[in-house]
Amino acid sequence: MTRPAAVATALLFLATISFAHDLWIVPSKFKPAAGEIVTASLLVGQKLHGEPLPRIPPLVDRFVLWRNGVETQTVGRAGADPAGAVLVGEPGVQWIAYQSNAYPLSLEATKFTDYLRDEGLEHVIEARAKSGHSAAPSRERFYRCAKSLISAGGDAKGTFDKPLGFTLELIPRSNPYALRAGATLPLTLLFHGQPIANVLIVAMNRDDPADQIAVRTDAKGRANVALKRPGFWLIKAVHMQAAPAGANADWESWWASITFELAP
Repeated sequence: MTRPAAVATALLFLATISFAHDLWIVPSKFKPAAGEIVTASLLVGQKLHGEPLPRIPPLVDRFVLWRNGVETQTVGRAGADPAGAVLVGEPGVQWIAYQSNAYPLSLEATKFTDYLRDEGLEHVIEARAKSGHSAAPSRERFYRCAKSLISAGGDAKGTFDKPLGFTLELIPRSNPYALRAGATLPLTLLFHGQPIANVLIVAMNRDDPADQIAVRTDAKGRANVALKRPGFWLIKAVHMQAAPAGANADWESWWASITFELAP
């Protein structure tokens, strides 16, 4: 398949699954060796049931391996799954990180209200009611801000708790690879680099994704998540606000996520 055809096919696929809002990264290994190539799959779905999202170059803003301020670009062909691959050149804890460009989404009013309620976005429901638009279909553009923490041994300092500069970003304040099941993970949520309050954070484990932990950020953008089980964890947050004039949308949203593997 040619590159333009692969991109067109991938965009058509994205249009069919865009209502499945969550996006998370699944690396081929959470604990690779330094010098090993790791692939990164992008999964789109809900409650950790997802479909692979292939690499769509027009959607990619950043797709990198990030360690201590140094970025290495992932590679991959258009339409490929896994969507990216990268050489882990140095030991240490590091992020595989993906931020997308905007993608439009339109929903009928009832589905939009249900989605807002599910994601803890009651302020948007209230704003639509106040403006008399509760029965109107939505016009939204959304962005993905996903990260996956991997550990290639070595020193964790300078990486796990540093912002990458994503628009909406979850920052662990403890190294998940230094924790075990039953521990509490402290987090900070940043929007344009500043702490953001009263945003719903949801955490789920792949072994029982229905047993979700839901907390809201405090005035300093902080929240604590109890990690009850070992294994694969997804933690996510969504922020939505009115779109700027000329955006051809009424609302814009940012979907942040982190994944990691917790020891027993």
